[in-house]
Amino acid sequence: MIIRHAALLQRLFAAAWLLACIALALIGWGYHAEFSYEPVGPRAYPLLCLGLMVVGLAWLIARPPRLAHGADEAPMDGALLCKAGACIALLLGYAAVFEPLGFVVSSAFAGSAIALLYGGRPRASVFTCSLLSIGLYLLFDRLLEVPLPLGVLERFPF
Repeated sequence: MIIRHAALLQRLFAAAWLLACIALALIGWGYHAEFSYEPVGPRAYPLLCLGLMVVGLAWLIARPPRLAHGADEAPMDGALLCKAGACIALLLGYAAVFEPLGFVVSSAFAGSAIALLYGGRPRASVFTCSLLSIGLYLLFDRLLEVPLPLGVLERFPF
């Protein structure tokens, strides 16, 4: 009985989030900037993200994940909820320092902190997140011509 109740709650949550994503996509679809400073325009990335969320949420509604925990899965307890709260706090901090520190530094810091929070090895977490931040900066800023802030790295030529 509890498992059916939890599965229903998961589906209801996914359905509510799906409706929110569809509403946001409809709002974003009609958005046209007066000037375009990016080749793809300011609406492409949010619409892509919303589209991916819609696909994932539709899958969760059609076939929700099993609720029984395996031996390798952490149970939904206070420690896991504290990690989720810390992750949200880190993402809020990321948003706060994104402009002053720049994309590369703030992304490397936030990614490394989240990796460490969820059990990553320190050296591997910092190394991987730093390389990923640099790679994403080069991809978006240089290849896709989506301007990202350099922040404290503005003195260095990239």
